[in-house]
Order: sequence, then C-alpha cells, then structure tokens
Amino acid sequence: MTAAPLAASLTARLRATPDPPAPAEQTTTVVIGSGFSALAVAAELNRQGIKAIVVDGSCPVKQSVPLQPATGSISLAALNERSEIVRLLEHYARRHELDIRPETRALELTQAPHSTAAQRQWLVHTAGGILNAHSVVFTRGALSQLCKVLHSVGVTTAGDVRAGMHSLGLYLVGVGDLAVPTTQEILHQARRAGQSISARAATRECGGAALA
Repeated sequence: MTAAPLAASLTARLRATPDPPAPAEQTTTVVIGSGFSALAVAAELNRQGIKAIVVDGSCPVKQSVPLQPATGSISLAALNERSEIVRLLEHYARRHELDIRPETRALELTQAPHSTAAQRQWLVHTAGGILNAHSVVFTRGALSQLCKVLHSVGVTTAGDVRAGMHSLGLYLVGVGDLAVPTTQEILHQARRAGQSISARAATRECGGAALA
C-alpha cells in the first residue's frame, strides 16, 4: 500500500472512532428546574456553603389549562412580593456568581454505578455532558422526572415519598398542599432542603475522615 492510500485509510479509521466520553463534572448538588424555586434553593445552598449547579428541567408538566393562572389563589400583593424577591434572588445570584445554566437541560437522571447508600451519587445527563452529584433538588417543572426516578428505586406510594426521597438525597421544592405554594412556603422548603443537604455533606466528610 502506497503512502497516500495508507494515510487515507488511517484518516477514515480515526473518523470512525467515536470520541471518548467527557468525564463527569463533579458537584455537591444539582438543582433541576427554573424560576423562583430554583433561585431560592441555589441561594440557600450558597449560604450553606454547598456547591451547586442549576439546570433546566427537560419535561415541564403538560396541562390543558395554563399551569398558573394570572392570579390563581395568590393575591396581587403576594405576586408583587414574589416578583420583588425574585429580583433580589437574581441580584444575589449575579453578585455571588452562582452556577446557573438556563440553556442546559436535564435529559435523564440515573444512579452512579457502584455508589453505596452512605456515598450515593446521581448522574444528571445533559446534552453537554454528565453532572455527578450527591443530592438532586427538583422544582415544580421537573415533577415528571422525579416520579420516574422514585418509581425506578421502588418508591411508589405517597406515604413513602418524603422519607424515601431524603434517604436517597432527593428533594422537592416549590410544590405543597396548595396548587401554587405561597412565597414563604417555597422559601421555607428551600431552607429545609439546604439544611438537610448541608448536614448530609458534613456526614460524608466525617465518614471520609474516619476512613482516612
């Protein structure tokens, strides 16, 4: 084989070889969703000293009527209050350079292979790569993804959800007894999730130090 055909053959083989997958990006928590709830969680995690990445949910809830009416059960005053808090949260996110990626969509969530209950890790698959995290927070727009994940790990009844989710490092913010949770309820949910994730991180660090 002459040099020219040999070079062409090598080039063809190289093009046919797929690029190796990019290594998973490590973080402590991935927040799936957008809007007020996601910003509230991101800000609370930052205050707790927890590294987090916020991505958009890929499967918004589909309904035949608008998800949130113009006012619904929330008064105009409450909506104005929420708008002001969103503005403050957006300012906080910019000032503290929170890792918010609105153009990145979460496509799938799987459990990392070989992860143990004490060191459980989740893989959030996106078009740009994989995010590896110990905890995942879902907001209202990512409910369908959460339901699929819970079903895959055997959490199938409403009574199991709260205890089952937290033991798995999964959290839900922005959904409550009301169709549209109040601003204070969402902030309270974000605070509780942040505190729980911070406690889990501290436990992992203590466990790692004990094994060292």
